[in-house]
Amino acid sequence: MIVDHSRAPVLEALEDYHRKGRLGFSPPGHKQARGADPAVRAVLGDAVFLGDVLASGGLDDRLTRGQVLERAQELMADAVHADHTFFSTCGSSLSVKAAMLSVAGPHEKLLIGRDAHKSVVAGLILSGIEPVWVEPRWDAERHLAHPPSAEEFDRAFDAHPEARGALVTSPTPYGACADLRAIAEVCHRRSRPLIVDEAWGAHLPFHPDLPSWAMDAGADICVTSIHKMGSGLEQGSVFHLRGDLVTPALLGMRADLLDTTSPSVLIHAGLDGWRRQMALHGKELLGATLDLAADVRAAVEEIDGMHVDDRDDFCGPGLADDFDPLPGVIELDGLGITGYQAADWLREHRGVDAHLVDHRRIGTQITLGDDRETTGELLSALRDLARAARDLPEAPRVEVPSPDGLRMEQALLPRDAFFGPAEDVPVSEAAGRVAAEMITPYPPGIPAVCRASGSPNRCCAICAPGWPAG
Repeated sequence: MIVDHSRAPVLEALEDYHRKGRLGFSPPGHKQARGADPAVRAVLGDAVFLGDVLASGGLDDRLTRGQVLERAQELMADAVHADHTFFSTCGSSLSVKAAMLSVAGPHEKLLIGRDAHKSVVAGLILSGIEPVWVEPRWDAERHLAHPPSAEEFDRAFDAHPEARGALVTSPTPYGACADLRAIAEVCHRRSRPLIVDEAWGAHLPFHPDLPSWAMDAGADICVTSIHKMGSGLEQGSVFHLRGDLVTPALLGMRADLLDTTSPSVLIHAGLDGWRRQMALHGKELLGATLDLAADVRAAVEEIDGMHVDDRDDFCGPGLADDFDPLPGVIELDGLGITGYQAADWLREHRGVDAHLVDHRRIGTQITLGDDRETTGELLSALRDLARAARDLPEAPRVEVPSPDGLRMEQALLPRDAFFGPAEDVPVSEAAGRVAAEMITPYPPGIPAVCRASGSPNRCCAICAPGWPAG
């Protein structure tokens, strides 16, 4: 099959829809902005409504004979070396659940890195899967967890040979990456599939200086959020499939169980356009982005009290296997303030929004949407923050215990705890109880307390990567 990445089937079909002047007596009810509130149109602009058409019976005919979505997904799969690709308009939170449901079922085991996103725990609740938690690699100096090693997954499979597969998060929101090729080999030696939650790695396939991505590393299913590090719209996600350990029909059926029957053409168009942009210009655009990020990192290092985590900080024995420099994680210990204080100050006084925030750092991600002007504003704001820090309240000292001091047995399946009888109790009385819900600071959305974590004789708190215990 000849692949032409200059084409964008969804965008082209949308353009054709407008050119032909189709008149819809179907949803959406705003009828191409005509019925929308004028005040809403003034804020959002009519382009939003003009791009919001019915997918089947609108963008395509009622039998989808134009194969608009199918062709767009085939092009996306080719761009990232996958066999099959599925679009999702419900974010990677849906995509990762579909992936989990395609690998394991009720009361079957799945190996899962403990630094997984809350959507993974939600998937456990929906499916009744029994998680086997695999320990991340803990950086005691920086209070960070990096993805579990291949050796940890190997040991977990030895202890639980009946496990149906494995799930690992890479990159983490901090930019730390796993050795996916080695983990895939561990899984495939047992004919078990590997799911990679690569929500933060949409850009990875498109530049050789970035870490390897899941499909090239041999993973079976890869979930990617195009809106995070790419230029798609919020909720735009794709999940890719390779190999024969999971059939595309099964994965598609599991996704259909969870997916909306009213997918957003706007989001599909964003996914389609992102793929075309990256396939044609990705290396050039990301090369410039990497150069820009390197300059920003060097400039931040010159600000007293700040340090940008780099490969030398994240990678090494017992730490991460690879590193993505674009999340731009800045350590603030030298200023004596917390990341929360820094993020609040930057938003209030400089109109700058940081992303990832924790008790000692902030994340300032650089993407292809940045340039010298935006990063100049960022650097100016960070310099002002460094000067203002002396007048902010001193950060409390946070003692983060090692994960070994916090882990405990799983008393119930997450689904059983969630649907079982529960009562509200004060935090001071929670010790010894089973957690019936997640406590999840966001970002990064990693549960500090998981449902069903705990035992009759132990406290239920579980420390999440980069977050203080308690």
